[in-house]
Amino acid sequence: MKSKASSGGLVYSTETGRMCPVCRKPVADCICGQKPLPKTDGIVRVSRETKGRAGKGVTLVKGVPLDLAGLTTLGKQLKAACGSGGTVKDGVIEVQGDHCDTVIALLQKQGYTVKRAGG
Repeated sequence: MKSKASSGGLVYSTETGRMCPVCRKPVADCICGQKPLPKTDGIVRVSRETKGRAGKGVTLVKGVPLDLAGLTTLGKQLKAACGSGGTVKDGVIEVQGDHCDTVIALLQKQGYTVKRAGG
């Protein structure tokens, strides 16, 4: 039987809150669960998709060279500009509805190279 001291160490600190059991840093500063930035070719691709969404269309933004926090911020800006909802999943920004033209114009204004993908 393992003792409590050897099984994991500090789980919670009143100073910093929850601690990561792997790297033993505060959960906010944890580096062990972060994925590296995906390699992109520098082109942001904007497409419209209805597959698996019961016929509802969404605008997908792929290939943005940002980390998760940057993607979340950009997604928030795009959703506000389009006046609709959406999410960020697996490095892809999803904006509800067909807003390809609006999204492309906003991304080009921010200095990204943008292409419309898929029809």
